[in-house]
Formats: sequence, structure tokens, C-alpha cells
Amino acid sequence: MELRQLEYFVAVAEERNFTRAAERVRISQSGVSAQIRQLERELGAELFDRSGRTATLTVAGKAALEHARAALAAARAVEQAVGEVSDLIRGRLAVGMVVGCTVTPLFDALAGFHRAHPGVEIALLEDGSDRLVDGVRDGALDLALVGTATAAPGGLPALTVTSDRLVAAVPAGHPLADRPHVTLEDLRAHPIVCMPPGTGLRTVFDRACAARDVHPVIAFEVSAADAIADLAGRGLGVGILSSSMAGAYRDRLTARVIDDADAPAMLALVWKNTHTPAVRAFLAQARRAFAGASSRVSDAG
Repeated sequence: MELRQLEYFVAVAEERNFTRAAERVRISQSGVSAQIRQLERELGAELFDRSGRTATLTVAGKAALEHARAALAAARAVEQAVGEVSDLIRGRLAVGMVVGCTVTPLFDALAGFHRAHPGVEIALLEDGSDRLVDGVRDGALDLALVGTATAAPGGLPALTVTSDRLVAAVPAGHPLADRPHVTLEDLRAHPIVCMPPGTGLRTVFDRACAARDVHPVIAFEVSAADAIADLAGRGLGVGILSSSMAGAYRDRLTARVIDDADAPAMLALVWKNTHTPAVRAFLAQARRAFAGASSRVSDAG
């Protein structure tokens, strides 16, 4: 059994596809398939069910996955420990970000980390917040920037980046635009444009509605703030955004804080552990980048 076989096994398990796994590990699909077959022969059990369109783990594969990840992590730790002693961090850093992310301090942190540690390969994945949290928890991702309704999503360590009230965003001339206050009850008379379930902002909105026994009509579900603003600006519904998101569209939308949606929508950087030098170094870079952004916002306000 070789480490590369375990690497290919984990790649196929996470991608659920031999072709995408081959692209990820940068060898041919036939090479990945051959190594997986060799590993299965050595273990005496099939690791994947290949009968469908996707490669799904068998019972034996599920049992092996956690141990394979642990073995790869241990190997990376050995390499990184040696690199740390020699003042050079190597390895791979897998970072997730919520779909439609426009938080430039994250990109600043990635750029600063890359300049400081060019020996680390950075992988960036965009997905829904719930799936990103799951990815961090199961070890597929090292860190992720997620939208959340709680300070510690999924029970993971977290750095809160923003904490904002929910707002109703509407164009000029909309019945809500001239109201000094907006409540969840006011929204019942209008179609809603909101992010889909599994996002932090939607979770906050749904919980607020449930607490008030209000059931608005969700007419459009889109993952990006820009899309919410565009739909709301065309009069197709009331956009539900965080106050910081809505600030980018003040030239065309009026934002009213939803008075009885008390819980904030938060954006947070989450991680599982800081055992590797790469994670520790990126966290330090991210803290500086986000702190600098907060300082600039405070100075401007």
C-alpha cells in the first residue's frame, strides 16, 4: 500500500468521479483506476460501487476513508514539520468560500499567504455554507468562509468577520421604500427574493419568520447578492440581504432593517484544528486581513 494510492482513493471518494479525481491529482484516469484496483486487491475488498454514474463508496470504502485521510494527514504533518524547522512551509491548503463571495479581505489573505509561502498549493472551493461546514468537519477542507446564524457553526472554532441585521431591499416607488420601519408581517404582502436553504442568511430569515409565525412567499431563490439586488431592483420581489451586503446597492435600492428579525446574519471563517503550519499561517494572515478591513470600515464611518 502506497501513499499515492490512498491519495487517489480519497480524491475519488470526495469527487465521486474518476475523471474529476484524475484532474485533481494530475494524472490520467486510467492511472487512477489502475492504482485503485491495485489497492482493492491488496485490501481484498472493493472500495467503490462503479455501477452508477457516480463512484460511490462501498461499506468497506466508507470504513477505509477516515483512516486514509488520517494517514495522508500524518504524512503531510511529517513533511510540514521538517519544513517548519527549515522555515519553509509546504503542502496543500484547501479553502472553501460561500457561493457568490465578494469579501475582498479573503482574497487579500490568500494573496498574502501565497506570497509568504509559495511552496503551499492552494485549492479554493465555492459551495453552500452547510456543505462547506461539513467539508471542514470531515477534513476535506482546512478552512472555509461561511454564512452562519451562530457564532460557532457546526461546533467548529470560528472567527466572526461580519455580524449584520437583515434588511428588506426595494427600489424607489415600492410601498416599503417610504416606510420608516419594516416588520416580518409587512413582508407577507410581497414576494420575497432570498438566498436558498443551506445559506447562513436564509437560516437567519427562516428562524425569524418561524419565531413570529410568519410565512412569506419565497418567489426567487438565488445564491449571489448581486442576483438578489438585480431581481429586487426590477420589482420582482423584496430582496432579503444583510445590511453590509445592501450597502453595495444603495444607488438603486432602499434598505430597511427588519425590526423584528433580531438575530444577526454572520460571516465567519471556520476551521477544525490548527495542527498544520499552513493552517496556522493562513489563520494569522486572515486575522490581519479582516482586522485591516474592519479598521478601514470604522475609519470611513
